[in-house]
Amino acid sequence: MRIISANLNGIRSADSKGFFAWLQKQKADLVCLQETRIQPEQLTETMLKPEGLNSAFEFAEKRGYSGVGLYFNKTPDRVQEGIGWSELDKEGRFIQADFGKLSIVSLYLPSGSSGDLRQNFKYEVLEYFEKWLIAAKQSGREVIICGDWNIAHKEIDLRNWKSNQKNSGFLPEEREWMTKIFSEIGYQDVFRKLNQDPDQYTWWSNRGRSWAKNVGWRLDYQIATPEIAATARTESIYKDERFSDHAPLIIDYEYQL
Repeated sequence: MRIISANLNGIRSADSKGFFAWLQKQKADLVCLQETRIQPEQLTETMLKPEGLNSAFEFAEKRGYSGVGLYFNKTPDRVQEGIGWSELDKEGRFIQADFGKLSIVSLYLPSGSSGDLRQNFKYEVLEYFEKWLIAAKQSGREVIICGDWNIAHKEIDLRNWKSNQKNSGFLPEEREWMTKIFSEIGYQDVFRKLNQDPDQYTWWSNRGRSWAKNVGWRLDYQIATPEIAATARTESIYKDERFSDHAPLIIDYEYQL
């Protein structure tokens, strides 16, 4: 089972940069999209039905903002658009598809980099989502949450960690929250199970030649319950082409949908 997570920073922009031509070659079973930045009437046939895949989307109320989606090669038993909290759902940040006992989520957690107002909202979202994670774990279902969490967990997860300790995305409170997800609640960072190397980033600022110098952050994750995480076999961050300021995260699981 191949799962790809990709923040597109605009699905139309990614399309123009060759994302769907690349996707056709990937033989993915599931693709989790974030930051689609599109409305339903703007979706093209290619965006709705890439070769061999069907889709589901959750849209932000604000045009050109946020939005998440899923592509799948097998029809889900159920699709849930939104998490059930209006403050988060009006921004289009959560969509879930269920296949038997497995749930796949595409998640786009907010950034707090624009100022205190959004950082405080981010903390509210983390508190709410923590409760969701606990309930999902206790349900007995297998869960994989893919997406842009807008937090670099450890020093290894961003190049300039020393100078970013007071910046959103690497604040002590955010990092402690992620540690709690893994150490107390019991989810696993699937990429790090397979790859403990430094310089493994999924996002690069458009400033200061960050991409060319690989001055990045690891903000995109596949985070899973232990049983399904244990079936992960290979990982990669695709950087041969650039569709967005994020790179697609690809993980193959020894699991049959």
